[in-house]
Amino acid sequence: MRAEIISVGTELLLGQITDTNATHLARLLASYGVDVLFKQTVGDNLERVRGAVELALRRADLVVMTGGREMLIATDGNVTAVTADGVQLNFPSSALSTFEVFHRDDYVTVKEVEIAHLERHLDVTPGEALVPIPDLEKNIKRRTFLQQFTNAIGVVLAVPLLYPAVKYIIHPMYRPFDNTWIKMGRADQFRELDKPRLVKFTKTVKEGFLERELEKSHWAIKASPAVREKIYQDREVEFRDRSGKVIWVNNKEAEIVVFSGKCPHLGCAYRWRKHKRFGQVFICPCHLSVFDPVGKVLDGPAPRPLDILPVKVIGSGVIEIIDMEFKAGKEERIRLV
Repeated sequence: MRAEIISVGTELLLGQITDTNATHLARLLASYGVDVLFKQTVGDNLERVRGAVELALRRADLVVMTGGREMLIATDGNVTAVTADGVQLNFPSSALSTFEVFHRDDYVTVKEVEIAHLERHLDVTPGEALVPIPDLEKNIKRRTFLQQFTNAIGVVLAVPLLYPAVKYIIHPMYRPFDNTWIKMGRADQFRELDKPRLVKFTKTVKEGFLERELEKSHWAIKASPAVREKIYQDREVEFRDRSGKVIWVNNKEAEIVVFSGKCPHLGCAYRWRKHKRFGQVFICPCHLSVFDPVGKVLDGPAPRPLDILPVKVIGSGVIEIIDMEFKAGKEERIRLV
């Protein structure tokens, strides 16, 4: 048997909705052994619909129309008349009993998945889709339970295997800060007051079973009482470990002050240069942050002053520091190392 599908709807021609009805009908007819040889799409115009039906009746044994209301039309190819009310066929109604009846129970009502506003374009109950579903899919709830149960078992088995790896990865985030005092230089190297010097030193870092040495640098200054007053503002600076315990307090009377060698904006290295507007200042060449000799921001995107580090001068005149690093781009100082 030859069949043809006619989809009616201007919204189909305009591409506002997808013609899924024709797709499902073609699959259904194929399952009954009916060959779908043609498919037409026409707008909501009576004359064009009439022409489409006349064409279909001349070349098909079975015509299925969809669009607002589905109609099943069987014909022997003879048309008695075409009027405004419809197409009158030369086909006895008694012959309809020879066609197989389509039972609604052969379809499954699917309510789990809905397409938004689809009910505006279809003459079906909202939430329903008249789509033939294989028998295996009718037990979807049981299959879903078994799938989720299997996934849960997999998670239980995977946790003991993943825990050591995750612990190894996140351990550096929670290990105690390194509060070791490191020799940075000698105090007698700083003879001039209020003139910063870039001091390079070596720091030993232990990572797992390996140890390596890093070349680092910070800025140190032998500050005059006036400069120390601006830096400390008549208060001492406290430094704490991860638990919040105070590990060191910089004495405001100590002459040596050490600034971290990283700009608090994005961690770039800065320099001591002469500025045509501000005079002798610290300048970050990457993003043009400018700091005065006491570390205060004069210009640029830096969110906070230069970071002061814990410093002390032991009896032999050696300067020692705790090498700390703070999170860049934040107004408050958040220690990272």
